[in-house]
Amino acid sequence: MKKVKNTQIILLFVAILGISVIPGCAPPASVTPPGDTTAPVVVSTTPINTAVNVALNSILTATFSEDMDPATIIASHFTLTDGITPMPGTVTYDLPTKKATFAPAGNLTGSSTVYTATVTTGVTDLAGNALAANKVWTFTTISASLGPAPVVLGTASNFVILAKSAIVNIAPSLITGNLGLSPAAETFITGFSQTDFTGYATSPQVTGFIYAADMAPPTPANLTIAIADMETAYTDAAGRLSPDFTDLNSGNIGGLTLNPGLYRWGSAVSVATDITISGTALDVWIFQITGAVTVAASVNVNLGGGALAKNIYWQIAGAVTVGANASFKGIVLGATAITMGNQSTLDGRILVQTQASLDQSTIIVPAP
Repeated sequence: MKKVKNTQIILLFVAILGISVIPGCAPPASVTPPGDTTAPVVVSTTPINTAVNVALNSILTATFSEDMDPATIIASHFTLTDGITPMPGTVTYDLPTKKATFAPAGNLTGSSTVYTATVTTGVTDLAGNALAANKVWTFTTISASLGPAPVVLGTASNFVILAKSAIVNIAPSLITGNLGLSPAAETFITGFSQTDFTGYATSPQVTGFIYAADMAPPTPANLTIAIADMETAYTDAAGRLSPDFTDLNSGNIGGLTLNPGLYRWGSAVSVATDITISGTALDVWIFQITGAVTVAASVNVNLGGGALAKNIYWQIAGAVTVGANASFKGIVLGATAITMGNQSTLDGRILVQTQASLDQSTIIVPAP
């Protein structure tokens, strides 16, 4: 499919409005409607107001009613406290979704703790109109759970696939969530027939947006932060001490039921037959693997007892291979590459430090 650039559309639009564009300069990323005096509003948040059982590694988002001035979406204008103590974090803004993200610097502390999030009137739209009043909402963290503390993904959790060198696809794949690539350029995202816009791209195979390091600001800076968060998450998961299970079944885990906990293998791991990851919706699993992981063709990783894919972390130093027609679950934190076989599926995230390869695969961002 031929890529369609939106430069001509923007030039026509600015010509209609009588806005001058200096030859040889890029057109504005967006155009402020003349005479705009309407204050923006926050139309939705995550977590929602008064939410309970919020995961300790959650990020916060605020979605606005219109395009905002990215220069005003900063840490002093989007805050989080536990009632008294301000929580440090990173604030970013996403152009196509009009969404601000607050990513706490670490896990939220304490179970059943009430937190207060605030977006202040310091944020403005492109015309300089501020929120009419601070947007304030509260939520409560989870009660006690089994397993280790969850891994903090930070802004990497804005992506269902995040890689550093390439994202290679044999079409058609079906992706639910955003794709990100950095420091490599968009030319290293192949097989998606994407259409480029200012700061992002779209694809008929992706329910979400595609971002690369060579796109317009603030995308490059956002990706740099996300990649750093991904690498920090990998180091965190790899550094967890005192495993509950060591070298279980010598790495041949097919047929097993895996309860919440910290698992460590000093070798490769093979999943030759179906396995079940069993626990409640609040429990956590971290799998530390120093070798490669191979999931055989048509093998299923099943969830039991209410376990959620978002609470399962596969920290893998070697290559990851998911066979044809196999289904996998959890967050893949890979030091190298992942290859998803023909018609394979993943309920989780691919966060890898080299290349992600897909073959008519289905990747679904895990349920919150």
